[in-house]
Amino acid sequence: MEKLLRVILILSVLILFVATNNAQTSFPDKIRAYKINQSIKLDGDLTEPVWQKAEKISNFTQRELNEGKPASELTKVAVLYDDKNLYIGIWSYDENSGKLVAEKMKRDFKYSTEDNFKIILDTYNDKRNGYLFVTNPNGARYDALVQDNGKSVNSAWNGVWNVKTTITGKGWFAEFEIPFSTLKFSTKDNLVWGINFERNIRRKREQVLWQGWSRNYNIEQVSRAGKLIGIKGISEVTLVELKPYGIAGIENNEDTGSSFTSNIGGDINYLITPTMKLNLSINTDFAQVESDQLQVNLTRFSLFYPEKREFFLEGQNYFDFGIGSSIRPFYSRRIGLAPDRSTIPIIAGARLLGKTGNTTLGGMSIQTAKHDSIPSTNYTVLRWKQDVLQQSNIGLIGVGKLGPDRQNAVYGADFLYSTSNIFGNKNFSVGGAVAQSYTSDAKEKTGMAHRLFIDYPNDIIDFSAVWDRASVNFNPETGFLRRTNYQMYNADLRIKPRPKFLPWIQKFVFKPFDFNYYVDDKTHKLQSLWTEFRPLGFTTKSGEFFESNIQRRAENLTEDFEIHKGIIIPRGEYWFTRYELQFATFKGRPVYGFLFVNWGDFYTGKRTEWFIRSVFQINKNISISSDFTQNYISLPQGSFTVNEFGGRVDLAISPDLFGTFFGQWNNNDNKVVLNFRVNWIPKPGTNFYFVVNESFDTLDSGWHSSNTTVLTKLIWRFVL
Repeated sequence: MEKLLRVILILSVLILFVATNNAQTSFPDKIRAYKINQSIKLDGDLTEPVWQKAEKISNFTQRELNEGKPASELTKVAVLYDDKNLYIGIWSYDENSGKLVAEKMKRDFKYSTEDNFKIILDTYNDKRNGYLFVTNPNGARYDALVQDNGKSVNSAWNGVWNVKTTITGKGWFAEFEIPFSTLKFSTKDNLVWGINFERNIRRKREQVLWQGWSRNYNIEQVSRAGKLIGIKGISEVTLVELKPYGIAGIENNEDTGSSFTSNIGGDINYLITPTMKLNLSINTDFAQVESDQLQVNLTRFSLFYPEKREFFLEGQNYFDFGIGSSIRPFYSRRIGLAPDRSTIPIIAGARLLGKTGNTTLGGMSIQTAKHDSIPSTNYTVLRWKQDVLQQSNIGLIGVGKLGPDRQNAVYGADFLYSTSNIFGNKNFSVGGAVAQSYTSDAKEKTGMAHRLFIDYPNDIIDFSAVWDRASVNFNPETGFLRRTNYQMYNADLRIKPRPKFLPWIQKFVFKPFDFNYYVDDKTHKLQSLWTEFRPLGFTTKSGEFFESNIQRRAENLTEDFEIHKGIIIPRGEYWFTRYELQFATFKGRPVYGFLFVNWGDFYTGKRTEWFIRSVFQINKNISISSDFTQNYISLPQGSFTVNEFGGRVDLAISPDLFGTFFGQWNNNDNKVVLNFRVNWIPKPGTNFYFVVNESFDTLDSGWHSSNTTVLTKLIWRFVL
C-alpha cells in the first residue's frame, strides 16, 4: 500500500503539468439592465415595448456536444428592473419547437432531462457565491444557493420569485421576476453583479453558455460569469417577512389509538441589511411532508438520512465544514428527533445568515422541550468563513449541545485553496480541516478528527486524493460519524477521452484506480478496503451510458457481525473480488431505464445485487417510475434474499399545483410505507400541503395497518 501511495503522489504531481487551453470568454461579456417606471405583465409574452428597448445579448457558445462551436439555435437575453424587482427575458428560438422536451411542471423539478434555461446571479460579485434559477418551456421552477464557486449547491433553498413561459412556432420564451428582497447583495449605488446564462436543447444534447463554456466549468462556477451592470438606487432594500403556519390532522396508531393533532407557530425574517438576514422561529414547525425512504443496512456502519425539514434546509450550506461527508460536526437531524426518530418539541429558535465584506457568517440556536427521559436541551452552531485570495477561504466552526447535566461540543478550523485558472482554465483545490470534540461526562473528554485533500476535477483528467481521521474518542453528538477510530486513505483517477474517430461516442471514462483504505487509528491494522478498476465506461452522443467495474474488497471484523436475523459472520479478515455492470438509456426520452448488477464473493460466500429503475413520462402532467432492488446472499451460515420495491407517480396540474404518490416495501422490515401529498402555491412564498402517510405491516398474511396520518399544513407569507 505504501508503494501505491507513492505512485499516486507522483501521478498527482504529473497531472498538474498537463498543457491546457486558455479560459473561454465571449464578447460582449457585459449586459446592461434597463430601468423601467411602469409595471409589466408577467406572462412570458416578450412583445411589450420595454423589452424591445432593452439591450440584448446573443453570443452563446457550445459546451456540449461541440465545444467552442456557435450555438445551433439563436438565444437572446435582456434584463429590466424597477424599484422592487429584477426582470430577465429569454428568447429561446427553435426551428423545431414541436420537438421540445418539456415533461415536468412541479417546483424543484429535475431539469437535467429537459429543455431548460439557467440563470446564475453573483450578487456579491465575489466570484464565489450565487443564486441559481432554472425553468423549462412549461414554466417549472427550480432554484438553489451556490457557494465556494460551485463546490456547494443547496437545492433545498426556495426563494420567492416567479417565471412565466410561452411556446410558439418560433421557439419558447420566458419572463423571470426576481424580487430584490429575495437576494442578498452589497450596498452600493452603482451595482455590478456577476451573471451567466445556460441553455440546454435536450433532443440535440446541446448545451450552450454565454460565458465560461469550457467543459472544465459549469454554470455554478461563478468565477467565469459575465457582468450585469446598470442597476442603480436599490441599496436601501429592507424586508420584514412573517410566515405563520397552521397544522391540523388526525393520526391513528395501532398502539395508541386515534388522536387529533394541531399546531400553530411561525417565523419572522428580518433583512437587517441587504446582506444579513435574521430568522426568529416560535414553536418551530418540524412537520415533515415527505417520508424518509426506507433503507436496508447490510453494513456495520451508520446510515445517513438527508434533512427534509424546511427550517434547516434554507441555510444548511452555511454550516458545511471541510472535514468530509463521513465526519460531520453538525448534522441537523440530531435536533428535534429522538434516537427512535420520534419528534421532540421545539420551543423556539434563532438563526443569522449572511455575508459582510469578505466574511460569511452563520449562527443558529435551538431550544428543545423535555421529551420522556430526554431533558430540555440547547443546540447552537456558529460558523465563520473568510474569503482569501480569489477563490479560497479559511473558517471556524463551533457546535454545542448543552443539557442540564452534561455538555458536548465540537470546534474546529478548515481551509481551502482553490483556483479555476491553473494552466489557463483548469480547476484545482487543496484543503484540510481539524476538529476536536469535548464531552463533559466522558472518561476521555476530548477526541480529534482531521482531513486533508487534493482535487483536480477536469474534463479529460479527474483526480482526487483524501486522508481522513477520527480518533476513538471523537464524539460529535450534534453531528454524524459513519465510523469511529479510523484513518482513511482515498485516491481516485478517471481519464475521459473524447475520440473523434468514433462519431457515436461522446466520451469514454476509464478508471485506473479508485480506493478507500481504512486502518484502525490506534493499532494501524486493516479495518476495510474498497478498490475499483474500470476497464471500460462510456457515454454516447445519443445519451446512453455504460460502465463495467472490477472491485477488490477486504473487511477485518474485530467482533462477530450479525448481517441478518440469526446469520452471524465470525470475526476475522476477509478478502473478496466483485464485478459490476451499469447501463442507462437517455433520460430525455418518454421511456427510459437504468440497470445495475453487482456480483461475486462476499465474506465466506457469494452476493448478487440487482437494481432496476424504469420511468414512463406519459406527458407533462403525469410521470410514473418504479425501482426494484434485490440482494441475494449465500453464506455457509445461511442464505437470505432482501427485496426492496418502490413506486412513484408524479402529477402536475400547473407549476403551482402538483402532487406525488410514493410507496415502498422491503421484506426485511415487512412494512409498506405510502406517502401521498399535494402542494398548492397560491402565490410565491405561500404553500398549502395535504398529506396522507400510511404504514402497513406485512409480516403475517395480508396487510395490517399500523399507522395512518392525515395532515393539512398552511404556510402563509406576509411582507411588511
